Amino acid sequence: MSEHRPSSDIAFTPAVKAIQSAKGSRQSYARMESRGGWQSSVTTELAGFIAELDMFYLGTANSTGQPYIQYRGGKKGFLKVVDDRTLGFADFGGNRQYISIGNLSENSKAFLFLMDYASQQRIKVWGTAEVVEGDADLLEKLHDDTYDGNVERAILFRIEAWDVNCSQHIHRRFPEALVEPVIASLESQIAELQNEIARLKQGSR
Repeated sequence: MSEHRPSSDIAFTPAVKAIQSAKGSRQSYARMESRGGWQSSVTTELAGFIAELDMFYLGTANSTGQPYIQYRGGKKGFLKVVDDRTLGFADFGGNRQYISIGNLSENSKAFLFLMDYASQQRIKVWGTAEVVEGDADLLEKLHDDTYDGNVERAILFRIEAWDVNCSQHIHRRFPEALVEPVIASLESQIAELQNEIARLKQGSR
């Protein structure tokens, strides 16, 4: 974005601003815009947030504007920081519909919705995405050999703006990796209690 146009204008179009004015929120967002709008490069905080993610949502649209949202999952940290304006991830084989890739072939505009359900945090990222085929060096940087997935290509996402969304209405959900040890501990305690009850019953006879 140019210095005279806040980065948040990628989302706050004239139509959006008109509705903000009608609904009474335009003034507060105008103050944010006067400071340049949202962040447009990777900060330490954003990099740390991304490193903890094992999933995100990728939004694309075709040439007619029909949107499509795709869930992307992998090992924690599979979405990687390539440089201060670029994110990237290895694209694993799936059901071979290729909707996101087809959309990007005719419309590079894309969106990332980064969710941390356990911490009730979300970050919205606007930009453009590119499908990269046959770049062995790039795939080496993005792929984790410990994750069981067939890598077919890389996708690079170039950031134009990002914003931390409020936590309101985010339901807390916990990944299996966090829940499993808690369940195992509870099951162990239950087994110990059951053994103690059986011992006490045996002693009372």
